[in-house]
Amino acid sequence: MKSVPPFPPRSLGKFQAKLLAWFRANRRALPWRNTPPGRTGRDAYRVWVAEIMLQQTRIAAVLPYYERFLGRFPDVESLAKARESDVLKLWSGLGYYSRARNLHRAAKEIVSRHAGKFPQKFDEALALPGIGRYTAAAVLSIAYEVPLAVLDGNVARVLARLGAVRGDLGNNGRWQRLNQTAQQILAHRTPGDWNQALMELGETVCTPRSPRCGECPVSHWCRARALGLVDVIPAPRRKPAPIRMKIAAAILRDAHGRTLLVQDPGAHDGVLFSRMWQFPAVAVSRDAATELAAHLRATLGMECANGRPLQALRAARHGVTFRNITLLPFFARVEKLPRLPRTRVIALDRLAQLPISSATRKIAAAAAHNDVAHLRPSLDQNSETADRHSHSGQRGAREKRPIAQGSGVFARA
Repeated sequence: MKSVPPFPPRSLGKFQAKLLAWFRANRRALPWRNTPPGRTGRDAYRVWVAEIMLQQTRIAAVLPYYERFLGRFPDVESLAKARESDVLKLWSGLGYYSRARNLHRAAKEIVSRHAGKFPQKFDEALALPGIGRYTAAAVLSIAYEVPLAVLDGNVARVLARLGAVRGDLGNNGRWQRLNQTAQQILAHRTPGDWNQALMELGETVCTPRSPRCGECPVSHWCRARALGLVDVIPAPRRKPAPIRMKIAAAILRDAHGRTLLVQDPGAHDGVLFSRMWQFPAVAVSRDAATELAAHLRATLGMECANGRPLQALRAARHGVTFRNITLLPFFARVEKLPRLPRTRVIALDRLAQLPISSATRKIAAAAAHNDVAHLRPSLDQNSETADRHSHSGQRGAREKRPIAQGSGVFARA
């Protein structure tokens, strides 16, 4: 594998100066780059929360969640004291809920073991829940100016084009050598700005498709441009074959306008519902209504929803990584909702008060589209956030929305 050109000291200095000057003139005004009033320097907590939210998620999708999250939990102490359910509620709709759980766990450790300060040592940061090498390097360099280079998908693409690196960058050998290159060309005096400059260049100029080479401040050093290889570097990543699955879910309503939610440890739980409250649901293959009725009978002791037919609602599509999921919601009136372990009876107009996944939001939204219920507009506006996984504007790719009072059958009796 070819590497980025070994810059002589004078040339490397010019390369760094060009990129840093471009970044300082063109960087976007993002909230985690701001210094809170009354403080000096960058706030490690704000940087850390941003980096966790940006994993596998577009910047545009993160911004409103970030502002709400910081409004509720302005510092690590307030996050550490919070209940997990409150943290998940604010995260609801952003997807990848293990990030929120790990963020909460890490906040508790920072308060108990590090006096409420994000650790400045790499090994200590790496030991926190949910922190990988990329996130540790990003937070330490940006918040504390620790000379650590970052390597995410955007930075890797920039370095690959600079060095005309062919092949799949996800290959372990190539990734490790790109990591070494990133450390070699790091601007040690300003590692935070340097890392952000490389990420910004990859997100806004050196994009996966149709890169704007004429606007690139370091195109002079780009081997891929000189060789006419910009459009073929990096090589497309091999994606696993998509897995298609169908999930049938039951929206049950009693005479008081209440519904039943469960915490189902089934195989689909970690994929779709993230161990949060959900409608009773099961993976199906042929006859969704019959299979769902059997599931209700086996898990809730309900004989075909108290003998009443399941009414099919409009299907919804849901994507999680390489899974293509069809959600098949069904509605049924019931005389009485069961009270069992891991179940919760709640008024349908209070569903927004609970942390629920995007899949659960879509199941509920299907009722609105079928004139079964009236849902608040924010449900449809936010329900897609977790499925949109464009690589542009994402961070750390290597580390691995509510219901209101209504009418019709969902109205209060």
